[in-house]
Amino acid sequence: MSVEDVELIFVPGPGIGHIVPAIEVGKLMLDEHTRLAITFLLINDPVIREYTNSSGFHYNPRLRLLTLPEPEEGKSPSSDFRTKSELPPVKALVNVDRHKPLVREAVLGIMMKTRSRVVGFVVDMFCLSMTDVADEFSIPNYVFFTSGADFLSLMMTMRRLTDEDGIDITEFKDSDQEFSVAGFLNPVPAKVMPSMMLDKNGGSDAAMSTARRIRKSRGIFINTFQELEPNIIQSLSNSNDDDQMPPIYAVGPLLNLETKPESRFSDIINWLDLQPRKSVVFLCFGSEGGFSEEQIKHLGAALETSGRRFLWSLRRRKQRDSSIPVEILPEGFLQRTNGVGRVIGWAPQAAVLSHAAVGGFVSHCGWNSVLESMWCGVPMAAWPLYAEQQVNAFQVVAELGVAVEVRVDYREDTEIVVSAEEIAAAIERLMERESGVRERAAEMREKSSAAVVGGGSSRKFLASLVRDILHNSSG
Repeated sequence: MSVEDVELIFVPGPGIGHIVPAIEVGKLMLDEHTRLAITFLLINDPVIREYTNSSGFHYNPRLRLLTLPEPEEGKSPSSDFRTKSELPPVKALVNVDRHKPLVREAVLGIMMKTRSRVVGFVVDMFCLSMTDVADEFSIPNYVFFTSGADFLSLMMTMRRLTDEDGIDITEFKDSDQEFSVAGFLNPVPAKVMPSMMLDKNGGSDAAMSTARRIRKSRGIFINTFQELEPNIIQSLSNSNDDDQMPPIYAVGPLLNLETKPESRFSDIINWLDLQPRKSVVFLCFGSEGGFSEEQIKHLGAALETSGRRFLWSLRRRKQRDSSIPVEILPEGFLQRTNGVGRVIGWAPQAAVLSHAAVGGFVSHCGWNSVLESMWCGVPMAAWPLYAEQQVNAFQVVAELGVAVEVRVDYREDTEIVVSAEEIAAAIERLMERESGVRERAAEMREKSSAAVVGGGSSRKFLASLVRDILHNSSG
């Protein structure tokens, strides 16, 4: 490197839903300016290694990946995350926090070995404790928010209630309370708040600590686009003095658009090729999502009675392998639906959603899935499971009108079972040819594409973000 070059250090969160958009935005930032190089400090994760070794990942010589070693046993987390919570998001925060000494060591090595100037430190929304490292080295820090602006606005509302009004937000668990959240057209019910915010065992404290750190950053760039969440982005950007926010950059949708599936999925695509246009309902609930055996039986019964063509990525609750648990399907289900539907394990989601035969998507409303659905113009049936998916489901149903509801307040750990009749009714509303959600999803497809082309809203935000980062090099 020449002395003119500048370096950005990026700490993405663990999990495929965090690493893919992080690397995608990194590629775009490198395209924006040839002086910039990015080093990603990766928390050791088999999923990350699988992705970066796949055919869909393309290296750039100015994009470097450095995998951190495992932390030493016995290292305790910082005081931010001393918690008894068993919630997966809280456990993820604690695990990330254990890597702080390793990140500090890696940053020191980068600063000593490279001739470029480190002008920015980017942390994923799950890695906010790493901003301590940026502060130690006096590096401006930025937050990469992999969820939507809807969740960010809800976080800031809950922070304000906690810090300024002295309210214990965990008391809203299972209540009928509704909130006015900046940018939302409708009151947001407490029943769609993430479980972490309502957790009395430390989850709520961790969520509020994260919100406080976000407000202290130099800027926040979000995996969304202005046309998808215009009111919320405007509200966050125009926050008042009491809730001052850093600059907001809507730089999405950040998707890996390598939609050509691997050869092992060719039979799925071949089957879709034989189906009529927009006739197939696709059911997929993310890499971590699954249902109880009883719920799966009701879902199978709903698909059978609906008579709709379907492609179902089936996983049992807590399942961690790619096998298909056909033994928990209703007896005779596969025989009776032969020729009408397919039950599969892992699904090449982007390739399936972009196929002309797919007319609807029953989804857990993970944010990447929402963005992929909008990119492909496929309407959704919202059935959230965990994390911030409930508020995402509320937004796509009540605010955007691009989805019908299965249960927007459903939670993975619930004992409640959604009946076959209720599921079948939602599928029917989703697949109706004259459905308003179909028209609005098609409109969002056009807006999604327009946002990322030259002169589009996301590209303008990205250029502004890179200018701000490069401005640090002149200080």
